[in-house]
Amino acid sequence: MTIRAFLASPATWKRLLGAVLASAAMFHGPAFSADPKPLKVGVRGGVDEQIWEVVTQVAKKNGLAVESVVITGTASPNEALNNGDLQANAFQHIPFLNDQIKQRGYKIVSVANTLISPIAFYSKKYKSLKDLPDGAKVGIPNDPSNQTRALVILRDQGLITLRDGFDPATGTATLADVTSNPKKLNFVESASVVLARSLPDVDTAAIVNSFAYQAGLIATRDGIAVEKKENNPYVNIIAVREQDKNAPWVPELIKAYHSEEVRQFILSKYEGSVIPVF
Repeated sequence: MTIRAFLASPATWKRLLGAVLASAAMFHGPAFSADPKPLKVGVRGGVDEQIWEVVTQVAKKNGLAVESVVITGTASPNEALNNGDLQANAFQHIPFLNDQIKQRGYKIVSVANTLISPIAFYSKKYKSLKDLPDGAKVGIPNDPSNQTRALVILRDQGLITLRDGFDPATGTATLADVTSNPKKLNFVESASVVLARSLPDVDTAAIVNSFAYQAGLIATRDGIAVEKKENNPYVNIIAVREQDKNAPWVPELIKAYHSEEVRQFILSKYEGSVIPVF
């Protein structure tokens, strides 16, 4: 057969087309598919752990391998991310991240909003903050952003006042910013994980939602005072290293979290105590 006849043959063109399509299939798909290692995302146990189980399933359907890594105790998901042991984390809000960056110089950025996880005061002894006696022992978080949230609740409930001009959207507050404390509340500063475990030892404590949930507490059901949801600057985020913010897997990871499957899971599972913001 001549070359001209060979090229003119329908069977030849069919074989050539098949070869081209097979070759294209080898290179089809997003750039991250060539890496067999899953993306490691640091989360806290409880609410975030459960949500990321769903995110992982959605990502897998979209061709992205994700492994959620539960960070326990006082270990820092930001330290692990900054060191490259994780590719992302999802456990914090912007004020907390900003404070961590200021204190430790982390090269970490926010790439997407996830949910609002309200902080609340809980008590084994009282049904309202207004029922607290003079000199009551009040547990508050010792990190700047969550301590601010606790103090804002106390201010809004009329138990304390804070310095003039304070705005939680632009700054943090500490006990030094309390300008009046009529009931002479006795503040106990401690890590959130400790406050959740030691609730019986105080009259009331402000506990971050992730640790409260691990202790079987839900803000809207068990909290005696819950922070306001309106104009709340404490929206949780997905964070990555600065060098990865434009990586091809970042929008795919966000897409998985911002899926309707994840949204419906949050709404049905947590009944409003955790609120999606996408």
